[in-house]
Amino acid sequence: MRAYTLKNKNIEVTFIERGGQIISIKVPDAKGNIADVVVGYDTMDETLAGDGYFGALCGRYANRIVGGKFEIDGEKFQLDCNNDTNHLHGGVEGFNSRNWTVTPVSLDKFVQAYKLSLTSADGEQKYPGKLEVSVIYGLTEDDQFVIEYEAETTKPTVINLTSHAYFNLCGAGHASAVNHKLQLNASRYTPICAKLGTASGEIVPVKGTPFDFTSAKTVKSACDTDHEQINMIQGIDHNFVIDNYNGSTQLVGTLLDPVSGRKMEVYTNQPGIQIYTGAHFDGSEKGKNGAPIEACAGIAMETQIFPNSPNYANFPNATLKPGEKYKHTCIYKFCK
Repeated sequence: MRAYTLKNKNIEVTFIERGGQIISIKVPDAKGNIADVVVGYDTMDETLAGDGYFGALCGRYANRIVGGKFEIDGEKFQLDCNNDTNHLHGGVEGFNSRNWTVTPVSLDKFVQAYKLSLTSADGEQKYPGKLEVSVIYGLTEDDQFVIEYEAETTKPTVINLTSHAYFNLCGAGHASAVNHKLQLNASRYTPICAKLGTASGEIVPVKGTPFDFTSAKTVKSACDTDHEQINMIQGIDHNFVIDNYNGSTQLVGTLLDPVSGRKMEVYTNQPGIQIYTGAHFDGSEKGKNGAPIEACAGIAMETQIFPNSPNYANFPNATLKPGEKYKHTCIYKFCK
């Protein structure tokens, strides 16, 4: 398995072919001390045997589709369900499990960049249409790690691509991320229905709930509340609705570790961002630095279309048709 590295004067990003999986991002703190800020493993063998979603590109449809069912122009489709009764992250063999073709590219806006590409055949994981996908991983001089997605299809299909890294700005394997401060440009979110196991179709205000991150506060302060939505999943695994969304790339979230001073800004042109505190991590697996991977070992900030969007008319369009091009930009900018 080949590993590839992007470097500028401050930051180093390493990824592998399988799933385009980001296995390391090394970032300085306010005093210049370097730490790896993504949850994962110490060795390649552990990475290949471990959680295949860590840092991976997820698709053809990231997040959940209820019952694996959707319709396009009256035609019904049934995907396999790999998350209880739902379809998750593209299925059992989603894009995170595929080996992407990786080639270096030279683009003026990046110090260094790679293009990752794959072809998803018509009918793969029971999705309609042959899908050609390309992703640029680029690193800028001013410490922006940029992910640019593009895709085209031969038949109408659904699409929602994302990157599934868990960030711990203390340094993965050194401390919990529970005391990180999170701020989101989102005054609404999509609550979860316990029966469905994902978004209910509602869009509700965050005001007066633990999900109000319109001003910076610790993740712990939200997760420690006795709120039905928090208790349902022992933390946060919710989609937040970006304010003033217009398809342009904008700042949507900021994550800060008050101890190290490391800060990460997230920019996207997508309508939503999924925040996940990793409640399913129970310490049974060891990650970087030999530390157990426990709940809130890191925080996922996944830019996206909404979960189960193909089945809700009031959610953003997730259908891609022939002649159209899916374009998605996500930027993780590291500051101190």
